[in-house]
Amino acid sequence: MARMWMVRGEGGSLYDAFRERGVVAIGWSQLAPHAQPGVSRKQLISLLQSIEPQAKKGSLISGASQVWRFVNEIQIGDWIISYTPANRLYSIGKVMGSAEHHPEWADQGMALARRVQWEARELPRDSLSGSTKNSLGSISTLFEIAALAVEEVLAVLKGKPVPDVEDDSEDIVADPLADVESQALERIKDRVNELDWDEMQQLVAGILRAMGYKTQVSPPGSDRGKDIVASPDGFGFEHPRIVVEVKHRKGQMGSQEVRSFLGGRHKDDRGLYVSTGGFTKDAQYEADRASIPLAMWTLEHVVRALVEHYDATDAETKRIVPLKRLYWPA
Repeated sequence: MARMWMVRGEGGSLYDAFRERGVVAIGWSQLAPHAQPGVSRKQLISLLQSIEPQAKKGSLISGASQVWRFVNEIQIGDWIISYTPANRLYSIGKVMGSAEHHPEWADQGMALARRVQWEARELPRDSLSGSTKNSLGSISTLFEIAALAVEEVLAVLKGKPVPDVEDDSEDIVADPLADVESQALERIKDRVNELDWDEMQQLVAGILRAMGYKTQVSPPGSDRGKDIVASPDGFGFEHPRIVVEVKHRKGQMGSQEVRSFLGGRHKDDRGLYVSTGGFTKDAQYEADRASIPLAMWTLEHVVRALVEHYDATDAETKRIVPLKRLYWPA
């Protein structure tokens, strides 16, 4: 079986750029002009050290090693997988070319790129088993995927069901110090994504209360374009009055949904649109030109806000998503 490599540029923010340009890329613009096939790891470390003499040795080795692997270890025909935390999607493709220096992309963190033929289908994170999610959970820019995870990803890509095996995800700890915070956030997102719509609405309201607002939550049924109203007084008389729409679906929200939400707003309202399935680019554009201030929360934003304000949340919110604090030497 061909090898598979995770390449996650800028924490996943380059996901759309990878697909649109038919490439996969990493940064390290200082090394990119010198990263030719056959260059040794030692040469790259030495070069990076001369460029950044104040950098820590571990950072130098890590950075140069990623560049070396990208140029020398990844082979034409290997699989590439990339991830967007915002929409919780994986993109899979095949490497079609050698590493190339792209100075015109350096300011975007894409100085060194390889051509990739991306599959049209993207895989939702929730279509994979717990163990494979953990295998793909590191925030490292570049790493090789374990064989069993590769087998499952390719099977799901072809429409086959996830193998019915015991989920031992709670016991898999490749390196307890590696990417602890990132893996914790992904596991919390997995848990939050399993909530039903009513629980998600209550969770968002609980986060807003923890942030200092009082909330009115609409009962099930017609909400006239608002699921939650948050304000300092709880009635919506004092400013800011935040009107919240919560969409807990797998699909992305588009511009039409955002326009519909904005259509019923008062000029003094503040808007918060929550979509755990993410937003399309057109929806983001619609938000940018909205007549009122409008914040867009994906599942990533919800979880980060929950973690940040968890200590201040009430008992009901903690019941919906129970978390425990872990202290670790800094």
